[in-house]
Amino acid sequence: MTGIVVKSTGSWYLVRETATGKLHRCRLRGKFKNKNLKVSNPLAVGDQVDFTVEEQTEGAGVIHHIEPRRNYIIRRSVHKAEHAHIVGANLDQALLVVTLVSPATSFGFIDRFLVTAEAYGIPVTLIFNKTDLYDADLADYQDQILKMYKRTGYPGLRCSAHSGEGLAEVDALLDGKVTLLSGHSGVGKSTLINALVPDLDIKTAEISEFSDKGVHTTTFAEMLEVRPGTYLIDTPGIKELGLVDIPPGQLAHFFPEMRALLNQCRYHNCQHVHEPGCAVREAVEKGKIALPRYDSYVSMLTNEDNRH
Repeated sequence: MTGIVVKSTGSWYLVRETATGKLHRCRLRGKFKNKNLKVSNPLAVGDQVDFTVEEQTEGAGVIHHIEPRRNYIIRRSVHKAEHAHIVGANLDQALLVVTLVSPATSFGFIDRFLVTAEAYGIPVTLIFNKTDLYDADLADYQDQILKMYKRTGYPGLRCSAHSGEGLAEVDALLDGKVTLLSGHSGVGKSTLINALVPDLDIKTAEISEFSDKGVHTTTFAEMLEVRPGTYLIDTPGIKELGLVDIPPGQLAHFFPEMRALLNQCRYHNCQHVHEPGCAVREAVEKGKIALPRYDSYVSMLTNEDNRH
């Protein structure tokens, strides 16, 4: 039988059978190696698999084949230093939920996520949540950020899971697609999902006052059915998003506003930091490339951290 992984708890996987929609609790047969990919999880939510049901265990099955992935979003594993963790696979798009307050999402975090999605060809829309907490100055600042990312090719929406602002637009974005919903802990993903899918009782936690970084309420990634044909992959709040396997010489290719200028630099191996005749730095100086985006590029290139 064929199916799609809708939940992973590490050793057991919940698989939705393609033909009937029935859920099966499955385990993985033997050891699956991901070719050329050191990952802590061989199977991810969104993976398409072949499995058989063992008659002696009611409804339980064994996964014996994983279909090649169309794409995936990946991050450094929290537990294994040299490994990566696949957050979700076979995605039509990703929505990154960001907040300007309580907690504030940094440009470094946003841009790392965008670079990772760009590397795997996954379109991203930024969802600015908690707009009900903004005063006039913050609303104006948010408009500037929205425009900056829109110019770069990343659309954004204002949203408040509490007041209902923007929810219809977010719901329309999901229609007929498999969407990964991601973001820092505490940005209101679970509240947003509760607002979009009212019958799902997802735990929401008060922001941790101690660190203002949020409390993990989703422990494992899970694919939720919004309605037939429309799915949302809810992911654990990501505190850190490390870049995986992007060589420094290729990093600028995953910044669309830089990619357009790469053949205009004097040196073909220009890294756009201090080389003379650099078209990218010239564009930054002229305001054609936003300074926060360039700062994120340099911090990724030099492995410095501007995520906080």
